[in-house]
This record gives sequence, structure tokens and C-alpha cells, in this order.
Amino acid sequence: MKPCISQACVLSTNFAEDVKGSVEGGCQTIEVWLTKLEKHLETSNIAETKALIADHGVTLAAASYQGGLFLSTGEQKKSHYDHFKKRLDLCQGLGIPLLNICSDFPARVDQTILQTALAGLREAAQWAEAFNTKLSLEFRYQSAFANNLESAYAFISASGMENVGITLDTFHFHCGPSKLADINAIDPSKLFFVQVSDISAVPKELATDSDRIFPGDGDIDLVAIFKELKKIGYQGYLSLELLNPVISQSKPSQVVELGIGALTRILGGI
Repeated sequence: MKPCISQACVLSTNFAEDVKGSVEGGCQTIEVWLTKLEKHLETSNIAETKALIADHGVTLAAASYQGGLFLSTGEQKKSHYDHFKKRLDLCQGLGIPLLNICSDFPARVDQTILQTALAGLREAAQWAEAFNTKLSLEFRYQSAFANNLESAYAFISASGMENVGITLDTFHFHCGPSKLADINAIDPSKLFFVQVSDISAVPKELATDSDRIFPGDGDIDLVAIFKELKKIGYQGYLSLELLNPVISQSKPSQVVELGIGALTRILGGI
């Protein structure tokens, strides 16, 4: 398993600063925050951006996030898909192999909604396939559906699309109804990406992204999760994703050094 850093850890900086700060902090693998990349490309072109990445020896492991693909209709769907296709073009142009997508279901889900969402997922996957990009669904514990690993896996499996998989976020895994046994129940080839954070002294039902902290500083049994991932043969990325507004004010290099150091120590113990 390979450590990675999400640009969402420090939202006050720009794309170029993150690239430099990641390398200075000791990590050359980045999960791209798409709004940062899009802002960067307002003043730089793809060729300049590829040169920036190459000059720093950085790998772009994934990009996050895209929503609105399952259930939107009419003009709203057109808007979401126009944005989606532009992002697929960016992923292909910069060699980003994976785009994380959201399980943005409404408050009430029935079979009709579910079948519509499946059709939307298949359509999105077909577009992504044309751009040589994989899609990875992140389940979120607050969602009305696909709020755990088991149901998210069943949903993506029902699509029948080979380029669709699962993103396991330890925050949502811990706060929702997912169980360690669920990891062993999935096809490991469909686990495309893992995002890592911890939380401390917050009831699961009340936890928000702002409560995310460095790995090993909180209550999530990351050792147990990583052991299960190792058991099924997961060899992909473990991306540190902290959306904590306090941490976000720090220098990227400091966050990377502390976060990847903490992640590496946990990995060394499994």
C-alpha cells in the first residue's frame, strides 16, 4: 500500500504550491482536488502544468470529486455532464487514471430511483471509458443509500461496468454501518482507492469532515482496517484526506510531513 496526499488537506493554497509543498514534505503522489486544478488552468495551460508535475517528479494518483451523474435530468444533467466531460479531458490530458465520484442520493430512495441511478452510473462509466479513466464511487455515511461498503459494492457491481469501483474513506467507514467483514466480502479488484483520516471524541452521528485529524491521533482502528486491506491483497494508494479547517491553514509541506509520517508509522506496524 502506497501513501498519497490529497490537496483537500490544505484548501488555502493553490495547485502549484501543493505540488512543491508535497515534495518538500516527503510525498510525491497527489490526489488532485479538481477545483484547484481548474483554477490553476485559468492562468496555465496543460503543457505548462505537465512540465510543473514532471519537474517535481510528482504522480497524480486520482482526482476528486464529481457529482450529479446519477439522477439529474434536463438542463441540470446537461450542465453536470458538460462539466464531467471537461474533467475527463483533464484527467486524460494529465494522465490521471481515476476520478472519484459521489453517492449523491436523495433523502428517500426506492427501486425506481435506484434503477435510474444505475442507468446514470452506466452512462457515466461509458463516457469515462472513452477517456481511459476509471470511476470510483465513494460511499458516504450520511447518504440515504450506498452509505456503507456493502451496499456501495452491490450498487457498482449491478452496473456491470469494469471501469467502476469503490473508494473506501476511513472516516465514512467508521461513522457509518460498515463492518470489517465487509472488506473481505468484496472483490479486491473493485477496490480502486482508499482515503485516510482519523477522528477523536466525536459521536459518530455528529461527526463532520471538519472533525478529521491525522491518522493515529483518534478513535478509528486504522490498524485493523489496514490489516484487512492487506489480507485481501490491496496494493493501491492510501490517500491522506483531511478537510479540517484548522489543519488547512498550515503550510502544505508541514501537513504532508506530519500526515504521511503518521500514515507510514501505522503501515509499519501491520
